[in-house]
Formats: sequence, structure tokens, C-alpha cells
Amino acid sequence: MASYIQRMLLKKTGFHKPSLILPLWQTFKYLFIQAAFLKVAADVLAFMSPQIMKAMIMASESQPSSCWRGCGYAVALFFVVLSQTLLRQLYQRNNILTAVRIKTAVVGLIYKKALTLANSSRQNYTTGQIVNLMSADAQQLLEMAVTMNQLWSVPFQIIVAVVFLWKELGPSVLAGVALLFLVIPVNVHIAAKVRRLKKSQMKYSDQQVKLLTEILHGIKILKLYAWEPAYQRKILSIREREMDVLKSSGYLTAYSMLTLTCIPFMVLLATFGAYFHLDKENVLTAAKVFTSISLFNILRQPLFELPSVISAVAQTRVSLSRLEDFLFAEDLNPEDVSTNYSGNHAVGFTDASFCWEKNGLPILKNLSVKIPEGSLVAVVGQVGSGKSSFLSAVLGEMEKLEGTVQRRGSVAYVSQQAWIQNDTLQENILFGADLNRPYYNLVLESCALLPDLEQLPDGDQTEIGERGVNISGGQKQRVSLARAAYSNADLYLLDDPLSAVDVHVGKHLFEKLIGPSGLLKSKTRILVTHNLTLLPHTDLIIVMEEGRISQMGTYQELISKRANFVELVQNFGAERTSEETTPMEVSSSKEEGQLGRKLQQKGLLKHKDSSFGQRKAHTNNKEEVAAGGMKMSVVLKYLQAFSWRWMWLTIAAYIGQNALGIGQNLWLSTWIAETAQVSDFTEWKQSRNYKLSIYGLLGFIQGLLVCCGAYVVTRGSLSASRVLHGQLLDNVLHLPLQHFVTNPVGRIISRFTKDLSVVDVRFHFYLGTWLNFTLDVIGTILVITSASPLFIVVIIPLGHFYLIIQRYYIASSRQIRRLVGASQPPVISHFSETLVGRSTIRAFGYQERFIRKNYDVVYENVVCVYNNLISNSWLTVRLEFLGNLMVFFAALFVALSGNTVSSSTVGLLISYGLNVIQILNLWVRRACEIETNAVSIERVCEYATMDKEEPWIKSKRPPMGWPDRGKIEFVNYKAHYRKDLGLVLNDVSFQTQSKEKVGIVGRTGSGKSTLTNCLFRVLEGCEGKIIIDGIDISTIGLHDLRGNLNIIPQDPILFSGTLQSNLDPLGKHSDLELWEVLELCDLKDFVWSLPKKLLHEISEGGDNLSVGQRQLLCLARALLRKTKILVLDEATASVDMETDNFVQSTIKREFHNCTVLTIAHRLHTVMDSERVLVLDAGRILEYDTPQNLLQQKGAFSEMVAEAGIRR
Repeated sequence: MASYIQRMLLKKTGFHKPSLILPLWQTFKYLFIQAAFLKVAADVLAFMSPQIMKAMIMASESQPSSCWRGCGYAVALFFVVLSQTLLRQLYQRNNILTAVRIKTAVVGLIYKKALTLANSSRQNYTTGQIVNLMSADAQQLLEMAVTMNQLWSVPFQIIVAVVFLWKELGPSVLAGVALLFLVIPVNVHIAAKVRRLKKSQMKYSDQQVKLLTEILHGIKILKLYAWEPAYQRKILSIREREMDVLKSSGYLTAYSMLTLTCIPFMVLLATFGAYFHLDKENVLTAAKVFTSISLFNILRQPLFELPSVISAVAQTRVSLSRLEDFLFAEDLNPEDVSTNYSGNHAVGFTDASFCWEKNGLPILKNLSVKIPEGSLVAVVGQVGSGKSSFLSAVLGEMEKLEGTVQRRGSVAYVSQQAWIQNDTLQENILFGADLNRPYYNLVLESCALLPDLEQLPDGDQTEIGERGVNISGGQKQRVSLARAAYSNADLYLLDDPLSAVDVHVGKHLFEKLIGPSGLLKSKTRILVTHNLTLLPHTDLIIVMEEGRISQMGTYQELISKRANFVELVQNFGAERTSEETTPMEVSSSKEEGQLGRKLQQKGLLKHKDSSFGQRKAHTNNKEEVAAGGMKMSVVLKYLQAFSWRWMWLTIAAYIGQNALGIGQNLWLSTWIAETAQVSDFTEWKQSRNYKLSIYGLLGFIQGLLVCCGAYVVTRGSLSASRVLHGQLLDNVLHLPLQHFVTNPVGRIISRFTKDLSVVDVRFHFYLGTWLNFTLDVIGTILVITSASPLFIVVIIPLGHFYLIIQRYYIASSRQIRRLVGASQPPVISHFSETLVGRSTIRAFGYQERFIRKNYDVVYENVVCVYNNLISNSWLTVRLEFLGNLMVFFAALFVALSGNTVSSSTVGLLISYGLNVIQILNLWVRRACEIETNAVSIERVCEYATMDKEEPWIKSKRPPMGWPDRGKIEFVNYKAHYRKDLGLVLNDVSFQTQSKEKVGIVGRTGSGKSTLTNCLFRVLEGCEGKIIIDGIDISTIGLHDLRGNLNIIPQDPILFSGTLQSNLDPLGKHSDLELWEVLELCDLKDFVWSLPKKLLHEISEGGDNLSVGQRQLLCLARALLRKTKILVLDEATASVDMETDNFVQSTIKREFHNCTVLTIAHRLHTVMDSERVLVLDAGRILEYDTPQNLLQQKGAFSEMVAEAGIRR
């Protein structure tokens, strides 16, 4: 279906902006036409009821009245309203089915488009915006499809009603029609305002979702830097602008409610006034009045729907425009890369230049190279020289400006930042392929994953969390490599995969997988690397410099002929004296196993459970679907946020308006009854203007009360939206980091989008209309039973049946609504996951498989949505049937009463009876909507009950300038992720001196990162304590602790916004200080060359900077903080050796008077430390100077020997 619409869209391209409407119409036109016929039949039947009522009134006026004729009319009325109910529900079912299909097709279109979007277009559409298109705009099309037939049905009903009114009141009806036409421009103006407001709200919603998504993905950075309040203020600032839009929209609603309430009685007033004015002898009879009132009541519904339909059309136009802009944004050009060519080279460039954005500055210039099939090619160069861009150009991810690009065969791509799916580890490796067990095991061994599988709780069936949150960076990269290796592709593009792994693992990967004797030895491999010691073992070396190929050839050719290359190797390879990594020296799995056995013999691997516990703690949680009835506490929370003051004012306004409505009808009935009791109408004619004025005055006061009620509800709803959003945001930011590790981001995002949308737009409307309908029902029953007491006998059993149906419906509808809520996050999560990994998906050519996966998760959600909508039809049929019985019995009792009831009373009772069908249906529906939509409030409020971090600020605060020495002491410290899991740190005790440089080493899962987490209290200990400069850190607030520590993390996370806001989100530092730290990080020249300099816009996730540049910006952040304690968490894993040396020297110089804890994969970075801490399974193995540890021939000595480091 989506493919057909996509083909139709492509046909519609031309000089004008293509439209999505025509392809949708071509696809679903027969369903729309079928629904239109059902709608016409239902509308025609609606106008038969007033005619039957008129006949009953006239029959009651005849002398003598026929009881049987009255009973016949009652039966006819019953069958007419019953047929109308069935036809209307068939129409609704048809509409729902069509609407759901449209939404599914549009979501499929958006997903397909996201996979083909060019990078220049991607800059204009963040993940949050695209997710919003899929959730909000596609939903708007669904809602419009449900009500689309109202576009012609509303005018049709208005015309038919006017024709029947002309028959009753003659030309005087034109006065009412003229008034209607005067009001239409007001509704059009309001709709135009609503459209503009909707566009503004969508803009702010996009901004909020975008920022929130980035915050949640970078939550670890926010917590480590204590930046939550700064970003909380940013979110609240956007939210306040959105609230202003909602306020304006609410006030427009209040004004439109005044107009819509006043229109029916004003039309009636104008019509009756004109009726009297046209002929002084005209007298209103019960038949004329109540037939006219019933027709006006029918007229009221389309009039009420008219602004909604106009508003829905306006909102749909906005959504369609957004969707059309996105669907016709520029795609990648598959013809940029030629796959059919002659020659034996796997990849070829001829005078090719590339940029990221169309008409942007070229990033790669004049590339000319041919890479032979089966060769191993190394791409080297400094940070920002264009190495990763080179691979992107091969993949066709960049805009080609000139030249040719050639590529042959299937491709496997390993990105620099590993992309991991939220699936089992095995499925991440298979990537949709069938399992070939022998080859699969060979790939696991080649990628050094077998030891990791032993640590994971379910081996290769362990579910990996979103973005690989429950495995380490090195494990993520190895899984990514395994995925590429298992694909058995012809061409392998490897973007620095060895930077995230330990030295011994890196050597294993090169020998067993990538190198000349590895598993992929017969394949073409293009390896971006910073490890120049691998270069002698490659077939071709490409040296990148400022986007150009500066040098190219074999290692021996470049060494012998190129002085610049020799200098480059000397600069980069200064570490070779300390870190010799000849691949032939790679420690085999056997040697690694021998080392493991040695450690086991020493009693150092007895605590394997700690690693097991850590992984188990990180296993991804499935969202639980709540069960049982709605708790009254949920509604009470909403009412508290709504404010009791606004609630009591709302109740008073609603009671007043309903009392005045009943008073209006009783006044009219009494007035009309006088015509049957007098023979001389002279006195009646003299008082008619006065009585008509009273009728009008009652209606006008009622309209004012309706307007006041709408205003009060708007104020209360704004208060509730502000309070609940603020509480949700505060609760989410106070959650411990562990929660974000084990729960998908989509689950939290859905609270801020779908669930808060219910709070903002729907819930107060449902509460207000339920209260109004409740008072309507009570008033209707009182009016009917006061005139016909026997009716009470029918009301009691019918009321009982109503309650049974309501209880039965609510029990299922509530659970269906919860299933809808639970099925939405997987759609968003899969969509977000795809957007992050689309380069990898495109490289492997697996777009169709991911489109099918998207179809599956969308289908699961759509099944729940459809059942939710269709259950409403189930309810409506049964409720309206009971309402039809009410009308039947009311008419029957009137017929049986004969002449004892006046004709005006007959008209009043039957008109109320006809009205009660719709009111009772809406009353029960609103009660159900309140209960089912309360699920959204329940989901918003559930974060309040979750375990939170310790307070950010406590009453006990450290002194100013703390810590002033940087002395850290761990005392018998123990920690676990959960009480039922093993210890991840076990009896850790050590002490650093002031300004001491300490290196922390250990294998994967040894507790290095856990130690850092405990220092920052990301993980709280269960025993022991950590003391910094004499203060137990557990006694002070988290922000007092984290704000006085400093860290350069392994993952260089940036947020969209200016470069300045990324360096200094709190705004504490001057521009001069920022330029100083940029100069220290060797970024000043780069930033100065940017058009906007410090105000340069960073794209989402920092995608418009290289990984190395992002890491240097993280270093600049750390330099700004100037604290006495710095933690380096494998901070130079993503940079080349020269940049690594530069960073290390900068740190030594700028942090010489600080205590520095360094966690590193590259052992040379800790060899200059004053002391080294060796961890294994959460315990300290060794803690001494590097020289002493080397002499002791212990675990550290073995690790150094294994890495080939010579001192």
C-alpha cells in the first residue's frame, strides 16, 4: 500500500509542489464512496424523527385521539431511530478501517523516506522531528479520515434542515439562515487562528522532543557534569512557549463556545421574531414549535461540528504540508556510485570531490585512487583530515560534486561509533541472516567474543539494550565487527574499529580477522586506523590531509620515497618504542586462556559472579502493562494539578448553564400551552414579544455561563499541564542512571508526547463534557418523569443495563488503551534506532528487511488502535439501543395517556426523548474516555513512585573551594547493582595523594568504570565509604559532589545547539575563556575558520564534527571546570596517536596540580602514572608504581608484556 502511494507521489511531480491528497484518494476512494452512501442514508433517517413527532403532536390535538395510532407512531419512531443507529455505526466502522489503513500507509512512507534521506535533508530533520511526523502528523491524518465525510455531510444536513424549517415557518426561516451565514466567517477566522496556533505548537513540540531525545541519550554526561538543572530550564523554556500557544487556543475555544451556544437560540429567536413580524396573525402551535426545535437540534450538531471540521481541516493541512515537505526532501542519489564497470578494482575514485550539504564547501577534494580486489588498505591521517568521510563517499552517503565513484560487490560497514540493535546478541551478529553454526562460532572466535559470552547471563541470547547500553564500548565494537564478518560481504569498510578495544584484543582482531592471515584475508578491506604499527602489514596506504589524498602507496614505497610520510610515522609512531604491536606478536586465545588460568590459580577470578551480576542488572526491561480499574487517586492527582478553585468554578458554571437550558424549554412549553387554552389570541399576541424576549435573555445568560465555563476549564487545564509536565520532567531527571540503562528511550519519550498530549488537549475536555452530559441526563430524566411519572418504571431497569454495559466496556477498553500505550514505544524505539543506524542499514543493503520489521511493530500497534476504536462502536450500538427504548417508552406513555397530556407537553417529552439518545451515549462514552485516558495520567505519574537518586543538594554542604587538595580514599568499599545480585566492587580500599596521577587498568568487566561510577555516586555503595579531602561523599548532595569533580568520558557526546552552549551550558564563562581552552585543545584555528565561530550550530549528536574533534571539545569542557580531581575514562580511544600525545601533554600541563585517575585501553597512557591500580572482578589485585609492578612480575607485568610494551 505504501509502495503504491509512493509510486503515485512520484507520478505527481512537476512544476507545482506535489500533493499527498491525490495518491491517498486514488488508493482509498472506493472505501470513501461506500462510507458516503451509508452517511447519506443515516442523515436522511435523522430527519424522519421530527416528522413522526409532529404527527404524534397533531394526533394528541385531534378529538377524539386514537390510542392505536399513537402507539403506531411510537413503534415507527423506534424503528427509525434504531435503523439510524445501525447505519451510523456501519459508517463509523468503515471510516475507522479506512483511517487505520491510511495511517499505516503514511507511517510506512515516512519510514521508507527516512532510509533514503540525503545528508543535506537530514540536517533539516532531526530524529525528534521525524518521530513527530510519524506519531503526531500521521495520527492527525487518521483523525481527519474518520471525520472527512463531515465536509459534505454538514452542509447537506444544514440544507435539509432549512428546507423542513421553511415548510413549518415559511420565509421567516431565512432570518435564521442569514444569521447562520453571518456566523460562518467568524468560524473560518477562528479556524485560521487555530491553524496558525497548531503550527506553532507543532514547532515547539518538535523542539522539545528533539532536545529531550538528546538529553536522554546523553543523560550520563548530564549527571556526571551536574547539568540537569540547566537542561531542565531549557526544556521548561520551550514548554512555556508551548503553553502560551495552548492558552491562546483555549481562549479561542471559550469564544467559539459562546458563539456556538448562542447560535441555536438566536436562530430560533430570529426565526420566531420574523415569523411574528411577517404576519401579525401568525400563532405558534405546539406542532410548529417542537418540530422546529427538533430540526434546530439536528441543525445544532452540524453547527457544533462545523468549526471542529474546519479546525481539523486546518490542522490536517499543516500536517499534510509537513509530510509533503519531508517526503519530497532530497534523497541520496544512488547513481553517485557506479556498480557496473570494467576493471579488477573493488573501489575506484576518479577526480572525485564531495561535500556533506548540497552547495556546501567540499570536504573531500580531487580523490583519484583504485583499490584492487582482495587488498587490505589503511586510511590514516590526523583528526578531521577526512578519513571517515572517505568511507562515507565509498558508501554514497555524501553529495558528489564531480568525478566518478566505482564500487563492486556487497558491502559490510563498521562505523566508528558502533551501532547496536535492541535485540539478542546473536541476532545483532546474524543481522537477519540464517544461522550457520560452524561459521558463526568461527566469527565469535575471530572477534574475541567467546570470553564475553561466558560473562553474559544468557550467552549469545542475552538481550542487548537500546544503543548497546548493557555492554561495554569494546564489546559493542566487536559485535559490530562480528556482524560485518558474518555477512560474508565482498567489501569491508572498517572505520577505526580497533580504537575502542584493549591492546591485546586489538592484536587478536587484526591477526584473526582483519589482517593478512585473518578470516577476511580474501576480502577487500579498507581500514581507517590510528595505529600506524599495522601499516607494514597492509597492501596499500592512503594518507589523508585536509580532505585530499596527500600520499599513497605501500609501506615500503612511502618510507623510501616520501620524507613527509617518514615524519608522519615518527610523529604518530613515537609510541613504538613503548608500544610495539607487531601483529605476529598477537597473543592467541590460548595464551589469553593461560593468563586466565594463572589468575585463577592466584585466586583472582573467584568473583566471576560480580561481572555476571553487572550484566544481569543491565538486562533490558520489558514495559509492564498495568491491570485493574482506574484508581481514584489518578483523577485526584489531576484535579489537584487542575486546582480545586478552578474545579468548583467549573461545576458552578455548568450547573448554571444547564439549569437555564431547562428553564428556557419549560418557559417555551408553558407559553405554547396557552395557545390551546384560549380562543381569543389578542392578549396572547400582545404578550408574545415580552415572552420571546425572556426566552432570548435566558439563552444569552446561558451562553455567557458556557463561555465562563470554557474559560475556567482552560485556566485549570493549563495549570494541570504545567504541573504534571514539570513533575514528570523533574522525576525523570532524578531517576538513577541505571533506569536509563535498562529502559528504552522511546518509553520515556512517549510519556512526553502521546501521554502529555492527552493531558494538554483531551482530558480536561472529557471531564468538562462528562459533567455537562451528567447534568443534561439528570435534567432530562427530571423533566420526563415530572410530566409522566410512569416513566420511572422504565428508567430503573434501563439505568441498570446502562451500568452493566458501561462496566463491561470499561474493563476491556481500559486494557486495550493500556495495550495501545505499551505498543507505541516499540514503534518509536525501532524508528529512532533505524535513524541512528541508517548508514549501516544502507551499507548492508538491508532496507527492505527493516521496512518489514517496521511494518510488524506498526501492525501490532495498529491492531491495538483499531480494537480501541472499534470497541467504541460496540459501546455505541448498545447504548443507543437502550436510548431508543427510552424514546419508544416515552412516546408509548404519551400515546397511552390520550388527552390527559397537553400537546405542548407531548412535544417537550418526545423532543427531550430524542435528545437523550445522543446525550446518554455521549455521557457513558465520556465516562469511559475519562477512565481510559486516565491511563495516560497514570503513565505520567508513575515516575513519581520510582526510586530516585539521592537529593541534588542537601542541608550539609561542602565548604567553598572543596576539594582543595584532591585526596581520594576508598575505605572497605562494596557496591552492587541490585540487592539480589553479586558485588561488582568487593572490599576496595586504596588512597591517592594530593595531585597524584593514578592509572586504573584491568580487563573488560573488571570494575574500572564501576569505580568511576561510585566516585561520582552514579552507583551507590552498600558498605564502606569514599572520602575526598576529609568529607564522606555520601553525606553531601549529588550536585555538590559532581559539580566539584571533572571527567572526560569515553563517548564524546555533544548536544544540538551552538558550540558555545556545548562548551558552557551554564553560561558561567566569558568568550575569552572559551577561546583560551579551544587554543589549548588545538581547536582554535578550526573554530575560527567557521562562519559563525563560537555560535556555529552543532547538529544532533555532533554529526557535523569528526569523532576526534568531539573528543577534543570534551577536553575543552574539562579545562573550563578547573577542579582538583579529574577522571579520564578511556578519553583518547577515538583519536590518533599524535592527538593522543597532544591530549596527554595538555592534561599533564593544565592539570599538573590536580589528582588524575586515568582508565585506559592503551597501556602507554598509564605508564607515566605515579601509581597504577590493577582491578579484576571488582577487587584490587595490585596498587603500586609502574616500576615496582613490573618488577613484581604480577598481573600488570603480564598485561604489559602481552601488549608488547618495552620500557
